[in-house]
This record gives sequence, structure tokens and C-alpha cells, in this order.
Amino acid sequence: MNTKSSVRSRPRRLATAFALAAVLVAPVVVTTAVASAATTLTVAQALAAQDGRTATVTGYVIGQPTSNTTVLRSGFTSDTAIAIADTAAETSPSRMLYVQVTAAYRSTFGLLTNPGLRGQPVTATGTLTAYFSHGGLKNPTAMTLGGGGGTPSPTQSPTPGPTPTSPGGGYDSTYYASAIGKTGPALRSSLHSIIKVHTKLSYDQVWEALRDTDQDPANANNVILLNTGRSQSKTSNGGGVDDWNREHVWAKSHGDFGTATGPGTDVHHLRPEDVSVNSTRGNKDFDNGGSPVAEAPGCYTDADSWEPRNAVKGDIARMIMYMAIRYEGTDGWPNLEMNQSVNNGTAPYHGRMSVLLQWNQLDPPDAFEKRRNQRIYERWQGNRNPFVDHPEWATAIWS
Repeated sequence: MNTKSSVRSRPRRLATAFALAAVLVAPVVVTTAVASAATTLTVAQALAAQDGRTATVTGYVIGQPTSNTTVLRSGFTSDTAIAIADTAAETSPSRMLYVQVTAAYRSTFGLLTNPGLRGQPVTATGTLTAYFSHGGLKNPTAMTLGGGGGTPSPTQSPTPGPTPTSPGGGYDSTYYASAIGKTGPALRSSLHSIIKVHTKLSYDQVWEALRDTDQDPANANNVILLNTGRSQSKTSNGGGVDDWNREHVWAKSHGDFGTATGPGTDVHHLRPEDVSVNSTRGNKDFDNGGSPVAEAPGCYTDADSWEPRNAVKGDIARMIMYMAIRYEGTDGWPNLEMNQSVNNGTAPYHGRMSVLLQWNQLDPPDAFEKRRNQRIYERWQGNRNPFVDHPEWATAIWS
């Protein structure tokens, strides 16, 4: 049994400001070849970046948008717009990008003229701005058939892709460009401005996201449970004793945000967990020490804290740090922060900060955690956990 520390403090908050870099694109062209833009966004990324930048986006044609909530899938009435998504089977307009089809492209990309285009991949370059009062791409300068962008349907079991190994996951010159070289408050402000731009999921969507992000590398039909480490069928989720459910690593009562869209559905801190282990952990803060947890070997708990198994100590620390940077109280959600307490209750704090900083150093990101970060970025939310890409930023902010 380990011992507990008792120092308590509360860090100060910081203001935020930042604008993401634009993606340069090619001149106007109508072609059936694959677009050659240096950087191609997914639809999820484009929806998260509706700031007037010019960008290239690839997605599958779903239908013709007629309002911000309606997309025709047959009986097309015009050639002026298409809705694209990251999967050909997408049904929710909220996950579709509305693309304006100007006169130069209508003969090839208008659905009234080309109804067989539905379900095909298309790459378009234009301005990311609202269209039909909905996330859109307007004034296209290039539209091409093909591109292979987008991803398989979330109901499939994808094969884990390569894990980036370069510093910053290979995103230092793009995604993190405004943060590189900064420390302290300046770094914190830059990271908040970067990661706050993302697609918000519903709580139901979280089930599908976790089946993807936490897939067992050795068995594509299973997920790995956070605290037990057990590999379990993706379909065995629910409320039964040995089922798995969705654990809020930042306890949802710490800020009282529940499961509403926002921090309550942010996959960066949601993980599959054994139902009874999730209940045992409850809303406890994190610290070293306690009594062994029979169902979760390597975990310890007492009346007010939880110590996870060694293999995920760093994962948990970096998830808590992400939440503290992402949610600064500027977008209608609580101002979340780490502190030294293990009795935070419903206050928007999570502790113990000194222990979490130690865990971040003792358990650096492994291949599973890096892949998870990449999948959330590419497929689900369009943002990254900067402490997975740069664990050293934790001490640069909270030293």
C-alpha cells in the first residue's frame, strides 16, 4: 500500500487568442484526376475550421442539400450544391459539408445532371464558410472526381494505421505552428486556441468512436478496457455486470457537465471501462495509494482517490491535462483546471496535479495512445491531445 500527499493549491487561469493557418491551393480546374493539393482535409476537419480559410477537402457525395437539416438523396432538383461526408453511408447532415457547385462545375458535379455521382468520392478546393447556414465550402477553385478521402463507416472494424513517430506527431509545422517555441502562459493560450476547434459528438456517437479509438491491436473485434486492461468484444457494451461502458476520465460531476454535447462527449477523455470498475472509481480524484481493486489488478483506491494501473498512468494524466487546456470557460462550459485536492466534489477541478505530472513523465505515450490520438484527429473530432504529441509541454505549462 502506498502513501498519500496532501499539498493543495489552485493554478490561475489565462486568456486565449489564436487563428489557424490557411492551406494554399491550386487554381481553378475541372478534371477527373485526383487533386494534387499538398494538404487535404477530411470533412470533419473542414467542419471544425469554418473560418474563411481556403482548403482542399475530400469526401463522399451524399446528396443535394436544400436546408441546414435536409439533404435529398434522390429526386434531385438542381445542380448548385452537393453534400459530402467522410463515409458514403453517412445519414446525419451535421456530419456533412455543404459544397457550392458554381456554373463552371455543374455539368460534371451537379446531381440533377449527374445523379450517379452519389456515393462517389469528390475532392473540392474552396473557402470554408457557412453555406445554407451550415458548415460549407463555397466558391470552389477546383473540383475533382476521386481522391479517396474520407474513412470507412464507423460501424466497420478498421485496421489500425501507422502511428506517427516524428516530433509532434508530424504536426509541428502545421497544426502546432503557433505553439512551437512557446512556454508558460503563451504556450497554454496557443494550445487552447488550437484544440478548441473540433467537431462535437453526441453521446450516442461516443459508442462508435470508442470502438474505433480503443480497438485492441491484436483483435479488431475487441476494445481494451482502461483500468482492467481486459480485451473485450466491441458489442458487449451496456449496463450488465461484465459489460463495458463509457468512463469519463475527467469525472463529469467535476464541473457538473454531465453527458451533454461538449466536455461530456469529448472522446479525448472518454474510455471503455468495465461497468463495475467504472462504478468503483466513481468521481474520485487521482492520487497514489489505497487498497487493491480486485477487478482491476494494479489499481488502488480509497475514500477519495483512484490510482490506475501503471500502463495507463500517463494516459490518464494527459487526458486530464487536455481537458484543463481545452475547456477554459470561454464557450459556455465550465473552466476546468487541475489542482492539488482529492476532495473536489462538483467543483470544476481535478487532482492531484503533482501526481498527474509525475505520471506523465513515468509513463510516456505508447503506440496505442498515439494511434488513439491520431484516430480522434482524423476521424472523429478533428483535434489532437497536445500532451500525447509533446509530453514535455506539461512541465512547460505547469512547472
